[in-house]
Amino acid sequence: MTELLKAEGVAKGFPGVQALRDMHLELRHGEVLALVGENGAGKSTLMKLLSGIYTPDEGQFFLNGAPYRPSGPGAALAQGVSIIHQEFNLMPHLTVAENIFIGREPKVGPLLSDRALNHRAGELLERLGVRLSPKAVVGGLTVANQQMVEIAKALSHDPQVLIMDEPTAALNDAEVAALHALIGRFTTPTTGVIYISHRMDELKAITDRITVIRDGQFIDTVETRDTTVDQVVSLMVGRALVEDARPVGVREDRPVVLSVTGLTTKGLLDQVTFDLREGEILGFAGLMGAGRTEVARAIVGADKSHGIVELRGRRIKIRNPADAARLRIGYLSEDRKHLGLLLDQDVSANIALPSLSERYSKAGWVRGAGIRATARDMIQKLRIKTPSENQVTKYLSGGNQQKVVIAKWLVKDCDILIFDEPTRGIDVGAKAEIYALLNDLAATGKSIVMISSELPEVLRMSHRVVVMTEGRVSGILSAAEATQESVMRLATLRPTAVADPVAADPAVADPVVERDVPHLTSVDKE
Repeated sequence: MTELLKAEGVAKGFPGVQALRDMHLELRHGEVLALVGENGAGKSTLMKLLSGIYTPDEGQFFLNGAPYRPSGPGAALAQGVSIIHQEFNLMPHLTVAENIFIGREPKVGPLLSDRALNHRAGELLERLGVRLSPKAVVGGLTVANQQMVEIAKALSHDPQVLIMDEPTAALNDAEVAALHALIGRFTTPTTGVIYISHRMDELKAITDRITVIRDGQFIDTVETRDTTVDQVVSLMVGRALVEDARPVGVREDRPVVLSVTGLTTKGLLDQVTFDLREGEILGFAGLMGAGRTEVARAIVGADKSHGIVELRGRRIKIRNPADAARLRIGYLSEDRKHLGLLLDQDVSANIALPSLSERYSKAGWVRGAGIRATARDMIQKLRIKTPSENQVTKYLSGGNQQKVVIAKWLVKDCDILIFDEPTRGIDVGAKAEIYALLNDLAATGKSIVMISSELPEVLRMSHRVVVMTEGRVSGILSAAEATQESVMRLATLRPTAVADPVAADPAVADPVVERDVPHLTSVDKE
């Protein structure tokens, strides 16, 4: 195969950070090339250089053998290079169709045609297998659906080079399989894909070669078929990772710390009921739109709901997330940029924010030295890659921003922690650290609700698994009962077939009321 896109000796620096130095990359025609590295390794910086968002300090790019130096994202698109960003670039007040074809809206004479626009968007979404209305307002969509809009927007340009930066971070197994099939159809002798992902099983499934970078430098490019996951991880992190065993079940005599009964919202949730025990990691699984995030938001008061919530046997009413925090219930949102961080504030301010009044403020004075000391401790503990605690948070990589969100709730010392997609956008090395951290928290008596679109992650980490489908609990499984097959069987039940969730047994589920279960990939080895 001949070269489609090439980088030679590329360097890029920012205040206090040298993101890339002497970087090399080669994408061939008809190839899916994986780009992997730990958070902060420089992957997203390289992609932004290729898509014209940044300009390199040194080095050069070539596209089909000719010098390539786009003056901006528009110029990159005009030359056939399209990118799906890890962080969304959508206009929340516009519809799905308007976001996909922004600046390219069809016209009838001198006027824009909403009918033609929605028709074109509908055709594209149907071709991609995305169940979204072209008229839906993007700001009202879930993170997973917003990701699908980003994918549709990128492919609407019919690019020659498609750059995908963590495109499946918010997708479940069925949606990932659909995206992989789409990539297979896109890749031809005249096109190529650069694919960034922390999911190692994805790389083995769809890529031809893997380029590894570490600390902003090129390490190696290897053939996917000749390389093991462990070898790739070793190149990425420079060390071997030890995988912990799955947790054992929580004894039934452990006290219930949080009891939720009949939790219902106007939009989706219907009589959601479950208990969370002391020292338990309670996983939530389900397909996109099942209502897992909505459960978390309803519990902490971010969305209006009715039902009964009890904290250690005492009925409570949580009106907003601040009430939840005062009750030592912390919520790590899946949307860290808008709901989890103050991006223009430094790392120390973000880490201290939930605990400011009770730990770092006295008589109107804020103890800055104490805040900075705590921030330095958390930076070391979670291995947050930052020049210092004074770094502005928006300049950190996505995975390190996620670690800052986790750090602030650890400092708050919550008894109950609700983690929604805790490892989204986090590399394999950091994932292992987060897994160990969650297990350590549970061992000390903390109770954790963990929502994840990665089913292997749910199975690996959970003492019990709550399975949801279309706003209802379709079953609750112990760690011993929970397998990919049993979870997906419950996740694909029709709502009318959902029985008593505690008594639901996937082994005896009525096959007449089941949907087709999508093909599942092998268990993640990370």
